[in-house]
Amino acid sequence: MPYSAVFLGIAGLIPFVAMPLAYQLNLLPLTQSAIYFVQYSAVLLSFFGGIHWWDAVSNQRYDKQMFIAMLPTIVGWVCLIFSHDVKVFGVLSLSYVAVLIYDKFTLSLPKQQVVSYIGLRIGLTSVVVVCHAWMIYLVA
Repeated sequence: MPYSAVFLGIAGLIPFVAMPLAYQLNLLPLTQSAIYFVQYSAVLLSFFGGIHWWDAVSNQRYDKQMFIAMLPTIVGWVCLIFSHDVKVFGVLSLSYVAVLIYDKFTLSLPKQQVVSYIGLRIGLTSVVVVCHAWMIYLVA
């Protein structure tokens, strides 16, 4: 993976770590920290749908992949609507794992790019899942 992709991927973790930490350091009330966390998580989840939209368009695969590309955005939007419910953290977390698995088996990239991308995503998604669990622990 290019250095910029790794750097930006790691930088994208900052809000996931910052929100539960901000609560634990008494910088934000728990409700505000949880809402900001869900908002960021939902927005970032929809980004992964865009990857499949681009892949489908650029490879002229106008099949189920284009429809599935919309699922992360819809799931994120529903999670925003129900952001007051602790279950949203679990739904978002599982969605990140599901998209990662889907990425591994459907992206039409050269094999080495897929291996590199999935390797990066496994590390980033692991941190994202742990942070969602951290928020569940704090909220529940």
